[in-house]
Amino acid sequence: MTTTATVTAQSVRRGVRSREGAFARFRSNKLAVVASVVLVAIALFCFVGPLVHPVSNAANLLAANEPPSQAHWLGTTPNGRDVLGRLMVGGQSTLELGVAVGVLATGFGLLYGTTAGLVGGALDAVLMRIVDALLSIPFLFFVILLASIVRPTLGLIILVISGVSWLSTARLVRAETLRLRTLDYVEASQGFGARSWWILVRHLVPNVLGVLVVNGTLKVADAILTFASLGYLGLGVPPPATNWGAILSAGVNNFFDGYWWQLWPAAVLIVLTVLAVNVLGDALRDVVERRLQ
Repeated sequence: MTTTATVTAQSVRRGVRSREGAFARFRSNKLAVVASVVLVAIALFCFVGPLVHPVSNAANLLAANEPPSQAHWLGTTPNGRDVLGRLMVGGQSTLELGVAVGVLATGFGLLYGTTAGLVGGALDAVLMRIVDALLSIPFLFFVILLASIVRPTLGLIILVISGVSWLSTARLVRAETLRLRTLDYVEASQGFGARSWWILVRHLVPNVLGVLVVNGTLKVADAILTFASLGYLGLGVPPPATNWGAILSAGVNNFFDGYWWQLWPAAVLIVLTVLAVNVLGDALRDVVERRLQ
């Protein structure tokens, strides 16, 4: 009993030291810390900001295209809506979509890719041919066709972007699984009769975690850019709902009329968010990979 308790205590201490070391490595990356602060600030701006700065979707044509002032810190839109408030509301849907797509695409891609790589054989060939076939479908054409059939909603757009984003993740995870399953300790586990699910959970998933962290954060950034592109093309959520892409599109149309405040804030928020997510993902990869060494 004493020996078991001692081993358990030692394992707990090693786990604590490992977590402390990972946190110290992350904290030493100043760029990653700045990226984290930026993302937290943007999230607070979008979700807490409306509590401080009430947002109204009501149009006010008497206040149309007003420049930044004390009443409207970032000016107003052609419909007289407050640009600051629209950025907050648009940021909510943008961030929600980015995180949702990142989780869904990474999770399903992990399951699909490890299954194909671990089982192999005919099943692997069939699964990957399905991926190749889906990758051959032009995304924009598919979205335009879908938008002409059904009314776009945030949930539907999340599913559509996730349905495309997981494909590259599945291929990446499959390639990593094929490499890992030839390693000595994996073959030894198979030789001792370990079940496939045990090998998957114990050996494969932890070792592809570094790849998944980076890929998942890239999916978040890509989803935000894709959503902004759809909003720019008028294929996003319908009014009065909005997103940063739709705000950017309206700003471009009015930019040459001198209404610069309708363009630059949305553009800056998109660039800052995508850049911060990518920097954070790169830092998390370094932390995870060093921890697994």
